[in-house]
Amino acid sequence: MEDRIRIRSEEVLSDDWAVLKKTVLDYRRRDGRWETQIRQTYDRGDGAVILPFDPRRQT
Repeated sequence: MEDRIRIRSEEVLSDDWAVLKKTVLDYRRRDGRWETQIRQTYDRGDGAVILPFDPRRQT
């Protein structure tokens, strides 16, 4: 399976209580086009969460 994600850069925004990072990545869509995305991740140890966002409804 080919890689669909390429990490372009990671920047630590905060390293106090937990680590907050800004990640710039290239993501290969199903149609084969590459799309640049920017994500922020909050890491305070074991665990995971996803916060869904609907851009149409802004919720």
